[in-house]
Amino acid sequence: MFTNKKLAVLGGGKMGGILLRGVIDKKILSPDRITVTDIDKDRLQTLASTLRVSVSSDNKKAVKNADIVILAVKPQIFPDLLQDIRPAATASKLFMSIAAGITTGAIEKGLPKGARVLRVMPNVNALAGEGAAAVSRGKNAKPDDARYALAILGSVGLAVEVEEKLMDAVTGLSGSGPAYCFVIIEALADAGVQLGLPRNLAEKLAVQTVLGSARLCQVADQHPAQLKNMVTSPGGTTAAGLQVLEEGKIRATLIGAVEAAVRRAGELALGK
Repeated sequence: MFTNKKLAVLGGGKMGGILLRGVIDKKILSPDRITVTDIDKDRLQTLASTLRVSVSSDNKKAVKNADIVILAVKPQIFPDLLQDIRPAATASKLFMSIAAGITTGAIEKGLPKGARVLRVMPNVNALAGEGAAAVSRGKNAKPDDARYALAILGSVGLAVEVEEKLMDAVTGLSGSGPAYCFVIIEALADAGVQLGLPRNLAEKLAVQTVLGSARLCQVADQHPAQLKNMVTSPGGTTAAGLQVLEEGKIRATLIGAVEAAVRRAGELALGK
């Protein structure tokens, strides 16, 4: 699709590294067309030796030589990064940001006029090739630009395009959502241990139960509520467990967690 493009990833941390591996493993781009920058020299050395990509500490040079630039740094250092790369940021380049809460408009203001910007929200499940990510276009980005991002993100899971006004909701749901799922898995395993199961067995059963439930939601042409009802016999064990979950307000708690993450994304956008 765009094997002739050159990619620069500014920030070789966890998510930047995950996307790099996906792009290389799926043969979307070859390592010799990729440059990664980071302030951590040990991290760069690891990426160079394991992925065979070029590495550098010079963000401006990396941007100058790239067609597509992934901005994979924390929101708090975004202003300094944009100021650094601005001289090399021509309108011919595509910029993809994975920073939570930072709008395309804010990025466009930090780059020269006409900058093509995409806002992207991946999640950590991309590490297992099962990520859930969304892309939104800035005012100058074209449909083909979004397709580039969807191909990169699709190399490590599901990727969709949404309007930017929905990106904070995506952040709260799928961006932060894996952490909520990990808590649920941990709690299920702890319950198993409390009831006598060995820890390793309880964890395996909890993980597979959540994995299988998610997979069933994907392949069954039914609403999750219908699948829940399929498991729940009148007066049975599942009904008794569900009653406890409802009394504990699990729905309200999960909804509140997503809403809190969305509020925090908004605060990050304001630099708080």
